[in-house]
Amino acid sequence: MAAGRARRLLGSLWIALLLGQPDPAGAAARSGSQSLLTGSLVRTFTPFYFLVEPTDVLSVRGASVVMNCSAYCEASPKIEWKKDGTFLNLVSDDRRQLLPDGSLLINSVVHSKHNKPDEGYYQCVATVESLGTIVSRTAKLTVAGLPRFSSQPEASSVSKGSSAILNCEVNADLAPFVRWEQDRQPVLLDERVYKLPSGALIISNATDTDGGLYRCVIESGGTPKYSDEAELKVLPDPEEPQDLMFVRQPSSLTKLTGQSAVFPCVAVGFPVPYIRWTRNEEELITEGSGRFLLLAGGSLEISEITEQDAGIYTCIADNGNDTIEAQAELTVQVPPEFLKRPANIYAHESMDIVFECEVTGKPTPTVKWVKNGDMVIPSDYFKIIKEHNLQVLGLVKSDEGFYQCIAENDVGNAQAGAQLIILDLAPATTGPLPSAPRDVVATLVSTRFIRLTWRTPVSDPQGDNLTYSIFYTKEGINRERVENTSHPGETQVMIQNLMPETVYVFRVVAQNKHGPGESSAPLKVATQPEVQLPGPAPNIRASATSPTSVTVTWETPLSGNGEIQNYKLYYMEKGQDTEQDVDVAGLSYTINGLKKYTEYSFRVVAYNKHGPGVSTQDVVVRTLSDVPSAPPQNLTLEVRNSKSIMLHWQPPPAGTHSGQITGYKIRYRKVSRKSDVTESIGGTQLYQLIEGLERGTEYSFRVAALTVNGTGPATDWVSAETFESDLDETRVPEVPSSLHVRPLVTSIVVSWTPPENQNIVVRGYAIGYGIGSPHAQTIKVDYKQRYYTIENLDPSSHYVITLKAFNNVGEGIPLYESAVTRPHSVPDPSPMMPPVGVQASILSHDTIRITWADNSLPKNQKITDARYYTVRWKTNIPANTKYKTANATTLSYLVTGLKPNTLYEFSVMVTKGRRSSTWSMTAHGTTFELVPTSPPKDVTVVSKEGKPRTIIVNWQPPSEANGKITGYIIYYSTDVNAEIHDWVIEPVVGNRLTHQIQELTLDTPYYFKIQARNSKGMGPMSEAVQFRTPKASGSAGKGSRPVDIGPDYKPPLGGSNSPHGSPTSPLDSNMLLVIIVSVGVITIVIVVIVAVFCTRRTTSHQKKKRAACKSVNGSHKYKGNSKDVKPPDLWIHHERLELKPIDKSPDPNPIMTDTPIPRNSQDITPVDNSMDSNIHQRRNSYRGHESEDSMSTLAGRRGMRPKMMMPFDSQPPQPVISAHPIHSLDNPHHHFHSGSLASPTRSYLHHQVSPWPIGTSMSHSDRANSTESVRNTPSTDTMPASSSQTCADHQDLESTTGSYLANTQEEDSAQNLPTAHVRPSHPLKSFAVPAIPPAGSTYDPALPSTPLLTQQAPAHPVHSVKTASIGTLGRTRPPMPVVVPSAPDVQETTRMLEDSESNYEPDELTKEMAHLEGLMKDLNAITTA
Repeated sequence: MAAGRARRLLGSLWIALLLGQPDPAGAAARSGSQSLLTGSLVRTFTPFYFLVEPTDVLSVRGASVVMNCSAYCEASPKIEWKKDGTFLNLVSDDRRQLLPDGSLLINSVVHSKHNKPDEGYYQCVATVESLGTIVSRTAKLTVAGLPRFSSQPEASSVSKGSSAILNCEVNADLAPFVRWEQDRQPVLLDERVYKLPSGALIISNATDTDGGLYRCVIESGGTPKYSDEAELKVLPDPEEPQDLMFVRQPSSLTKLTGQSAVFPCVAVGFPVPYIRWTRNEEELITEGSGRFLLLAGGSLEISEITEQDAGIYTCIADNGNDTIEAQAELTVQVPPEFLKRPANIYAHESMDIVFECEVTGKPTPTVKWVKNGDMVIPSDYFKIIKEHNLQVLGLVKSDEGFYQCIAENDVGNAQAGAQLIILDLAPATTGPLPSAPRDVVATLVSTRFIRLTWRTPVSDPQGDNLTYSIFYTKEGINRERVENTSHPGETQVMIQNLMPETVYVFRVVAQNKHGPGESSAPLKVATQPEVQLPGPAPNIRASATSPTSVTVTWETPLSGNGEIQNYKLYYMEKGQDTEQDVDVAGLSYTINGLKKYTEYSFRVVAYNKHGPGVSTQDVVVRTLSDVPSAPPQNLTLEVRNSKSIMLHWQPPPAGTHSGQITGYKIRYRKVSRKSDVTESIGGTQLYQLIEGLERGTEYSFRVAALTVNGTGPATDWVSAETFESDLDETRVPEVPSSLHVRPLVTSIVVSWTPPENQNIVVRGYAIGYGIGSPHAQTIKVDYKQRYYTIENLDPSSHYVITLKAFNNVGEGIPLYESAVTRPHSVPDPSPMMPPVGVQASILSHDTIRITWADNSLPKNQKITDARYYTVRWKTNIPANTKYKTANATTLSYLVTGLKPNTLYEFSVMVTKGRRSSTWSMTAHGTTFELVPTSPPKDVTVVSKEGKPRTIIVNWQPPSEANGKITGYIIYYSTDVNAEIHDWVIEPVVGNRLTHQIQELTLDTPYYFKIQARNSKGMGPMSEAVQFRTPKASGSAGKGSRPVDIGPDYKPPLGGSNSPHGSPTSPLDSNMLLVIIVSVGVITIVIVVIVAVFCTRRTTSHQKKKRAACKSVNGSHKYKGNSKDVKPPDLWIHHERLELKPIDKSPDPNPIMTDTPIPRNSQDITPVDNSMDSNIHQRRNSYRGHESEDSMSTLAGRRGMRPKMMMPFDSQPPQPVISAHPIHSLDNPHHHFHSGSLASPTRSYLHHQVSPWPIGTSMSHSDRANSTESVRNTPSTDTMPASSSQTCADHQDLESTTGSYLANTQEEDSAQNLPTAHVRPSHPLKSFAVPAIPPAGSTYDPALPSTPLLTQQAPAHPVHSVKTASIGTLGRTRPPMPVVVPSAPDVQETTRMLEDSESNYEPDELTKEMAHLEGLMKDLNAITTA
């Protein structure tokens, strides 16, 4: 494809014509001439521009507004509108509509305090299909606020022939809607009577007819709003001279070129003064001037302002006796204007072009470029050069379209556009084309240029008439640029303006008279690293020259490495992270437009022909201070008593102080006499008590901030009235005398009367309200207020309202009232169906695409109405993360700005008009991992005790791991300045946070850095940490064995490396191997001996044991005495349910203590301390024999679960049995007592079985230590039939369990191991019973698979209080004492065995079977129910 594109390019014979860019005036001529040159292959430029663009509009609420827009093109353009950068959907908008010419009509402008949907910035977008898109300038729609007077006319008097001013201050945007009435009749304005732009009325050369009642009117649509009426009295001329004074002085103004400005200036006195003006201390001639006009009273009007009109204007009032002056400054701003507009361009693919654009304005405009309506983002191929021009390198077909230069400053914006057409070249003429050039090589490679040479093609060995085009691009970029040889036959070229250390791909194409030939094979060449660059500029200095400018100077670098071409000055506001720069040719530069009294840092970089050099160090300077640019905030007044008022305020907003605030100036006056102003200057405190005021008088106050440069702007006037008399404020106000409520649909009007006792200060009223409770919301109002409307309530709801009067002491007694709001007349719309099939597709580490379907759309899922979708997402880390939302008008949305390797959940809802759906089902997605963006933290290095040449490095994972950490790399070196590849490297696996490093040199400083990695790569390194190894000591010299290992030292197992990677001595490993083999051989011998002994005893006593088993199964005849045993009725496992043995008789065993089973933790009484210590002793000794590794290994090998648990307590005659439902044996909270193990035979117990199950709890540590034992009990699936018939008596037991006792010799002698005597039963009675392991299997003492357990004779007497186990399923309960009786002697046991033999008959077995079947049916019925 690239070769074909080159062939088309080189087929053009007029390529040189394209490189020139004629001026815009010649666009038509150029278009026509090129059409002649290339015939039908050249497309002419299409005129496409705006006839009318929108302008700024000021409107009022409820009015209709038209934003004008009209575009011209041969094909009718499609017009759309953007508001605040977002396209408006005008299809279903009932208030906004598109007019035929493209203008936007807004009917009945909506505007309120909290809802301003129409105010904002509008932009017209015109699109012609297959041609492109252009955008207009942005226009601001401002909606005037509600009519409100900030000051009203006041009664005054004026002498005949003098001047008077009647104030009527309103919002600036409402001033054009103000008019005046005298005696309810409109005032006619003329040269003598003039209305200022602010709304005030000036009457000069007063006559008797000017007397009367005046009021001002705001007519901004709807009902006119009238001010108070004020009487103006006209007095006769005074007989004595009066002091000259200003009643209105001029104030500084900022205006745009072309606008008008009025400086008001009204002075009074006798004789009547004469007014004249100067500009910049030069007399201003107003008579006969077309633009400067002296208005009524002496005010100055300037029309059609130009930049030259800016300056200081002085109003001078002179009456012969006295002269007074007042000054004001006029600042002129200029909207952006184009000095040079972009021109249309023809071009071919792979060419470079430049769109030129020059603008001017004040403040200096910023320029951005737009292509087909979308912002152009600068990159390697789209560059802004010479401040405003756009350069496009290596054109591709998609670059075609309309480009617009948009200039913008604080006072306006403008746009100018041009079209780019990329031509398809004429096909080559018939004839042989050249083959590919041969042997393309780079003969010279520098940092920013490469020289290529090649040999002529095989098809044309001479090559005298061939020209060549060299196409090149960065590796991996699909934009090619082209360079042509300067004359035919030349076989080398110099490619310049490349980037250092960058790989470029080159190919060469030859062209003859018939057209371009084949392309050479691509050649990859990497440029050299940057060298021979300038050094830093010395002696850089920065000094503030004004509050907004700084001058920076420097000298030529000592090592320039050639001629310095220019400098780049970088500057940045302190605390910000965005640096700005400016190109400078000389050795100094003054930067203007900076913030006042703000610190800036500056640095300079010199450029030579190789590029930018070394930067200087930053120099920091603060701009000079100025008067504050904003007034103080939140001025509040508090009337203290009849003679004093306390003022409170906040400083001006941050960034507007323009210096150090040195104090505040307070000005106040009586509202009735505005000219009598009192000033008070205080310190930097934010409050001031004004005393000595008059009783019952209203005062106005304003506050301004001071710096050393002067006084800043003042706040608006704020008024308060002193009390008529000093009231009592030592107690709270009494209850208001009445409270009335009037409910509406969504609001309630509350009215009240003040407390009857008028002698207590009331500073305001607190209104509380809420549904069912008055404490949900509280609103405080002024003490003068007598009614309030509670807004935004729910219809048809019962609200409780409370009213309290308050003062500085506190709130008084409340008054309660309730009201029910009226029902809503319009029913709520039915909800829409939520979106379905929400899917999250992960695109990158911070981007996920959400897609969904909408069942309320047709099958093709095409959206034709004004519905929109809201996507919300959040992550559960941290748990309190709030949802983020975004709106979409299509069935997908791209969520960006997410955190790497984080699970997010997404849901979608649809909204159409007033109808919305519920949130859809959630979709989840985890963003991809990213390389760690922060280093490991908390890196510490400590010396290992006893090993001075070994250190331990500890650290914590990076705070921004961005994925699972798979490893760490520790770098260490004795030279902190060494290159990183000279440091020693120690890799560590990702789950380790500590590492040992050995064989270090003593008394040497080492530096350590750590770097984390995950699946995406390496993160940044930590800061270097220094550690000095200890000095050498005599006890552990070089080559000596490490001392002070300690008696508990154990060599590590399973390898030649210690856990920290240090080697283990061969002696330790051999000794360990001998110990393991010896223990294994001894264990096997003992197991074989015990097995042979057991087999013989079993054979000799088989008959006796079988009879004994039968007697146990059929012994329903025993009564409840100390020697009779009543076996439990049933112990069955059925679907994880276990029944405890239940005694049918009410007579308990007389030996047992009467201890009921506790039902909850409150029923259990803790044991005494001696009991507790004994229990801990038993737990710890047993825990010492468990092996976590062996248990987990066996658990994996067998993978079986026990069906039930059968604990035994010590002292054989009286076992305690515990059972409970087993919900999940994988849960670590399921357990049994550490001294009790499950019986592998699960038969009935011989001797005396407790008639009641007695149990206590165990501690959490017991649970954990017995978890693996429970999990590894063998399943009944592998149980041989013979094992279920095995029985053992008391004597058998001791021999059978010898193997277990051999492994438990370390246990404390006071520990009592449980003993159980088990007899065989019918096979059905012991189903779900674990099997005995085969005789040849390896025995593990940590597993509860021992056939039976016994105990050695205790060496010391033990407490008779024992703890049995009852399952608590995850709850820890204190142990309950249980008294266990002593065992009967052997003679009693033998007699019981003999009795059981003789009493068991075969027919009773049948009865027992029937009895069991009945119980099984009952059990099934219970579990089914």
